[in-house]
Amino acid sequence: MHITIINITEKGHYKIRHWMKKIIDIKNLEFHYSGQKKLLNDLNLQLKSGSISGLIGKNGEGKTTLLKLISGLIFPMNGVIEVLGFEPRKRDPKMLQDIFFLPEEILNSNLSIEHFERVYAPFYPDFSSGSFYQYMNDFSIDPQTPKISEMSYGQRKKLLIAFGLASNSKLLLMDEPTNGLDIPSKGQFRRMVASVINENNCILISTHQVLDLENIIDNIIIMDEHEIIFNEMTSNILKKLQFKTSEKKEFTESTIYAEETGRGYSQIIENKTEMESNLDIELLFNAIINEREQIKSIMEK
Repeated sequence: MHITIINITEKGHYKIRHWMKKIIDIKNLEFHYSGQKKLLNDLNLQLKSGSISGLIGKNGEGKTTLLKLISGLIFPMNGVIEVLGFEPRKRDPKMLQDIFFLPEEILNSNLSIEHFERVYAPFYPDFSSGSFYQYMNDFSIDPQTPKISEMSYGQRKKLLIAFGLASNSKLLLMDEPTNGLDIPSKGQFRRMVASVINENNCILISTHQVLDLENIIDNIIIMDEHEIIFNEMTSNILKKLQFKTSEKKEFTESTIYAEETGRGYSQIIENKTEMESNLDIELLFNAIINEREQIKSIMEK
C-alpha cells in the first residue's frame, strides 16, 4: 500500500512524505545496563520510510540507548527489534551498510578528510562522493584540512553530518546533531536533511534542541518514565490540537494545557475548527507530560 501525506510547514511550504516500507519494528523492548535499574520498559515503536522523526525526552530516559539498540551496538534483554528486516544484534553486514549512526560524541581522528573518505566510504554501497563534497562546501568545511583532529568540535560534527547524508543509508540515526552548530549551520542542516528524505529512507533524530527541528519533523516521539508515551504525525497533531499565544491570560473550557512564557501565555486547545496553527514542540512536550490522558483521548477521536 502506498500512502502519500502532504504536510504544510509554518512558512507555508509543502512537505510530501511517502509512507512505504517498514524500517523499524520494536515490540516489548526491555533493557538495562549491568547492575542498574531498568532503563527501557515494554517499549514499542514502528517507523516506516519517507519520514523524519524527532525523539524527545528528559535526560536519562534512554534515548541514546534506544538508538544504540536499533543500530546493534548493544543488545536487548527482552523483546524484539527488527530493522530493515534484520535483527540488529546479529550485526548482518547487509543491515549495517544501510544504517548510519551519528553519535553525540564526535570522533577525533588524525586522518585527513580525503583519507577518512577512502577508509569508510566503501562500506556504504550508495555513498556519493560528489554529495559529500557538496555538503562540506555548504558547511564551509575545507576538504584539504590535514587532520580531522585539527578541526573544531562543530566542524567535526558538520563533517560527520555531511558524510552521513552522503552515505544514502536507508536509516539515518542522529543523536543531538545540532549541538555545537552555530545558527547559520543549523539552518543549513535543516535544509540538507529535508532534501535527502525520500520514499526509501527514514531519519530518526534524538534531540533536546526542538526549536532547531520544528519545521522538518514529520513525526514526534516522546519518551517518559522509560517508555514511549506519544508517537504521532505532526499533520495529525495539528489537525486535533491548536497552539495559541496571547499577551493576556485568556483560557477557555477548551484549554487543555497552558503556561506562562516570555511571549505571554501559551496554550494548547482542542482543534474544533480544522484550522492549523504553528506547532510548538516544547509546549506539546510539557502538555504530554502533564496532561497525557486528556491529549491521548483527543488524539484517538
